[in-house]
Amino acid sequence: MAQYGEFAQYYDELICNVDYAARAAYFDQLIKKFGGSRGILLDVACGTGSLSFEMEKLGYDVIGADISEEMLGIANEKRYEFGSRVLFLNQSMQELDLYGTVDAAICALDSVNHIIEPEELTQGFRRIALFLDPDGIFIFDANTIYKHQHILGNETFVYDCEDVYCVWQNEYHEQNHVVDIQLDFFGECEDGRYDRAQELFCERAYSDEEMRTMLLAAGLQVIACYDSDSFSPPRPDSQRVIYVVKHTSK
Repeated sequence: MAQYGEFAQYYDELICNVDYAARAAYFDQLIKKFGGSRGILLDVACGTGSLSFEMEKLGYDVIGADISEEMLGIANEKRYEFGSRVLFLNQSMQELDLYGTVDAAICALDSVNHIIEPEELTQGFRRIALFLDPDGIFIFDANTIYKHQHILGNETFVYDCEDVYCVWQNEYHEQNHVVDIQLDFFGECEDGRYDRAQELFCERAYSDEEMRTMLLAAGLQVIACYDSDSFSPPRPDSQRVIYVVKHTSK
């Protein structure tokens, strides 16, 4: 999984189009729709904590986990600024080790796609299953094969933001639906010069069948699947899908 060392300082500015309050409200709706409650919630791959704080505002006791120390450093700065009680842990999905069970878990913004080996993603699902209450709800989103083929592909994107200029370059591999991603950041220094930093990572898109197989191997089953941030079924051209998951015994 990408550790987002250089990306961390620019992440919030480059992802500023995400409406975290709306996403939190949507996840909250799903949790309540499928019998969950506003108890302890685990935000897997929480990044800089933006979604964690919104879930806390809705009444959840939030634990945020992320592999990136740099991302969590920013999250903790926000925590002190907001007077938040979110607990942040420096843990990957595959090595989750909590103090007890949680009532719900979420994993947003295609974080599961950053785990490109099926065995490792299955292990991540197993760890979530281990700490998910027997009646708990796990919700995550995932980029689709369609998005990797037709949107990300072998494309180059340019972001000209106030504090950073970013060039995003992709290389798509058809055989396993992996996109190699290179980000080049150009940040302005106080003397007017620009510093360059680079981040390299990969994303893999999994078919619905592959995703369900990995979940079942982890003791979890899909109880609902939707097109991104909706209650409509996925379409052939859906770019992101939402999975709602419970233990197989339920």
